Amino acid sequence: MPGSSEIEREFDHVGNPLLRSSAFIVQEVNSGRILLEKNSAVAVPIASITKLMTSMIVLDAHQSLSEILEITDDDVDRLKGTSSRLAVGTRLSREELLRLALMASENRAASALARNYPGGMHAFLEAVTVKAHMMGLSETRLFDGTGLNKNNVSSPRDLAVLVANASRYPIIREFSTSPEYTAELARGRSHTFHNTNALVKSPDWQIDVQKTGFINESGKCLVMQAWMGNRQLAIVLLDSSGRYTRIADANRIRKWLEANAAFHSQPFAASSHGNELATSVN
Repeated sequence: MPGSSEIEREFDHVGNPLLRSSAFIVQEVNSGRILLEKNSAVAVPIASITKLMTSMIVLDAHQSLSEILEITDDDVDRLKGTSSRLAVGTRLSREELLRLALMASENRAASALARNYPGGMHAFLEAVTVKAHMMGLSETRLFDGTGLNKNNVSSPRDLAVLVANASRYPIIREFSTSPEYTAELARGRSHTFHNTNALVKSPDWQIDVQKTGFINESGKCLVMQAWMGNRQLAIVLLDSSGRYTRIADANRIRKWLEANAAFHSQPFAASSHGNELATSVN
């Protein structure tokens, strides 16, 4: 059994989870019932969560997944200066780039996908605007396909809708939850890429779709659609501090739901660093 100090770090004095993310929502997918929320209607930077939208837009265009695309100088990150294993000149299929963007959060992969959208970047961003409107994402604004732009913002409530829509794409479900993938890169080199979300390998989690994100302006972010028993949940955790906090928050939520005997019928309340959360459960 865990010691009392460990329990206190995860739950407050009445057994509610202490979440370190600044904005979050936990919502039942089918009923729309909100189990936990804090700052859930506030738009904040979402970093690479953007890549879920990018992938949907690319797949909606029905371009050939086997078409070979080349990483060019246009895909180099000059905004944040992030590095990449995909050197300029690397040639990979659209399918491989989708996998690397979703699984390993490869920025150059996402950039190349958006850049090669029919009509180019302008048409890609127009399609993003239309898609967001169709999904009713009123707090979502996206200005690139990678999430490196700090002006890419959304709210936890919008992202719960976005992740539910993303889960309807079998490719997004498969690629976002793949533990690793080995790609053949330029000059005969190969590299094994790993999922940025360690929970995809955990036997405690059954995840349909997921995406992590981080830039300085967003903090650590995580969105998932996952099963808890027979309940399908959208979990959105934004602006977490510390390297492992978003994962720790997700595990606190899982333990809380498993331990809460009232899960099937009662509203929930919870606390974060001792602050009362807004809840809206009927």
